[in-house]
Amino acid sequence: MDVNVNKRSRGRPRGFALEAAIEAGQHLFHEHGYENVSVAALTEAIGISPPSFYAAFGSKAAFFKESLRLYSATVVPLDHFLMPGAAPMAALGNMLRAAAHAYTTSPQRRGCLILEHAKAGTTDWGIAAKQIAGENRSRVTEFLNNAGIEASGRVGDYVATTMLGLSAAAREGWDEPRLLAVADAAAEALLCRSALGE
Repeated sequence: MDVNVNKRSRGRPRGFALEAAIEAGQHLFHEHGYENVSVAALTEAIGISPPSFYAAFGSKAAFFKESLRLYSATVVPLDHFLMPGAAPMAALGNMLRAAAHAYTTSPQRRGCLILEHAKAGTTDWGIAAKQIAGENRSRVTEFLNNAGIEASGRVGDYVATTMLGLSAAAREGWDEPRLLAVADAAAEALLCRSALGE
């Protein structure tokens, strides 16, 4: 994984794994929200000193962006679903089901880290989350375009809206079977659309 860190040509190698450190911070952000996680809490979770934290990541905001990118790449990884040659509507349905599962896996980290922080409007962390959410929506639309799906923008918006709803419902406390029922209904609607040639 590419991580933007300050590289040193001399000295001992870091005593921590970058991806594991970012994942630990990701969990804190997901559980408590960006505003409620201090650098002190991050360094304690990672097991490094504040100077080492700043040397490695630059700032809390930069670290948060890396946490968002790791989350995007691992929790509901689009590359796993949006593969060339995959049946597009079935792939999107599988992605929605995976989201329903992921958003309820941990009682402390419900919903989507990216989508929930994207609601923070014009804050630095909200903008960072919205950027990644937008990139992911663009990837879905591109996948649909490449598959020859007409009205790919509308289909992409339908999937994005469903993901938002799944995340919000998970945060509200809906359990996995209930979210999966919603994801299944949305997946059936996508397959029906495909069968009708719309």
